[in-house]
Amino acid sequence: METQRQKKIAGVLQKDLADILQRAATDGGLKGTLLSVSKVYVTTDLSIAKVYVSIFPVAKANELLEGLISNQPLIKHELAQRTKHQLRRIPELSFFLDDSLEYIDNIEKSLKGKENPIDNPELLPKRKKS
Repeated sequence: METQRQKKIAGVLQKDLADILQRAATDGGLKGTLLSVSKVYVTTDLSIAKVYVSIFPVAKANELLEGLISNQPLIKHELAQRTKHQLRRIPELSFFLDDSLEYIDNIEKSLKGKENPIDNPELLPKRKKS
């Protein structure tokens, strides 16, 4: 369970990281790429922050994630500059891809398309009656 302190620090990190990453994407010539920080989890000892990023369009997601991971020290430094009056130590950042938007998108496409199990019950696997 997350403590209030963990939640507060995660909130600060999420807000500042969203700013930093969106600016980096725009400056890096990635116009039209939407980069958002969907969730930040901080460990109980506040040493590691798991950062979940949502990237749209999805086609560039893995490439961008690798960029974030390789630029982690720079991102951490920028974060330290912004939060120096709020945090003494900046946690190590671990970036992960949040594919929940893609998942939701696939569900919507399925429901709108020909694969709608409501219209076509044949798509659903038959359940055995016990």
